[in-house]
Amino acid sequence: MKIVVTGTRGFPGVQGGVEKHCEKLYSHLIKHGCDITVFSRKPYVTYPDEKFNGITLIPLSCPQNKFLEAIVHTFKSVLEARKLHPDILHIHAVGPALMTPFARVLGMKVVVTSHGPDYKRKKWSWPAKIFLRWSEWAGMTFASEIIAIAQDISNDIRKKYRRNPAVIPNGVDIPAQVTTSEALKKYGLQEKRYILSVGRFVPEKGFHDLIDAFNNMKGNNWKLVIVGDADHEDKYSRDLKVKAGNNENILLTGFLTGQPLQEIYSHAGLFVLPSSYEGLPIVLLEAMSYGLPCIASDIPANRNVDLGDDRFFRAGDISMLSRKIVYFIQRPWEDTDKRHQVNMIAEKYNWESIADETLKVYKKVFKVS
Repeated sequence: MKIVVTGTRGFPGVQGGVEKHCEKLYSHLIKHGCDITVFSRKPYVTYPDEKFNGITLIPLSCPQNKFLEAIVHTFKSVLEARKLHPDILHIHAVGPALMTPFARVLGMKVVVTSHGPDYKRKKWSWPAKIFLRWSEWAGMTFASEIIAIAQDISNDIRKKYRRNPAVIPNGVDIPAQVTTSEALKKYGLQEKRYILSVGRFVPEKGFHDLIDAFNNMKGNNWKLVIVGDADHEDKYSRDLKVKAGNNENILLTGFLTGQPLQEIYSHAGLFVLPSSYEGLPIVLLEAMSYGLPCIASDIPANRNVDLGDDRFFRAGDISMLSRKIVYFIQRPWEDTDKRHQVNMIAEKYNWESIADETLKVYKKVFKVS
């Protein structure tokens, strides 16, 4: 079965939840005998080869602009995909889904994965939010089949569009035990004495709230480490860096991958996800897969993940977040807690199972031909 993919910036080594999702999903689907081609966005691509884990990577040029790049790139991808005569075109995210009717007119069968209603992100202006709602309508109305990465996203699609999406979550690989600590030496960190958060520097990730909450914790000798950066430098990301720079115990590492990221995850004392919006947060699943104690904002996407009720705080409530951090850095995290959490993640968010379920959707679409 020939699959062509668009809607992602690309992989490997590109930050973003959709990017990590696609990298892992298609690396597993290739093992099922699928012929997979991914159209990536040239400004983000650093990987030099044409193949990654058996997947064909084709970078296409596009403006590096948060308002234009997705739609321009997806339009080009649809035109190029037609030349490849795929059995299925798989479009990720509601912005790129605007091109679903165009792809159908060109005779392609289209699967759309909704990673969440992007128009709820704080970074978008109201005209952009209207455009994204229109894009969602186009994708959900004209797709051959729909995948939602979480049950609440599926429920929303059922209600608004009377479609019945397959619910297939994000996943995570259980990491091997990490014993090295070069990244800690580089950044001056002590094992189990720092709070970790990971993500892009956009308002909905809530890093400004996390920094304020950390600054409210008087007399602690922990550090706060935020891994990530902005895709597009703007006032928010610049202000965030200034805010972090005012406290010597706050460290911004930039975007990390590979062993440095594994080491930073492995040796953290607490993981915090303060987002006001998520689809299904891969970074939270990753932190849990490392056996870290985790706390998260109480938004629906985070509630989809099996954390205890005491591990949630009200999104945007800085005082509550401060109290939660203080409580959990003082609370023992037993080996039994760690094993239970890792086993749960391995069972519910296994990429091999996710690939199997995605292949079922592909076969359903293919049989309709």
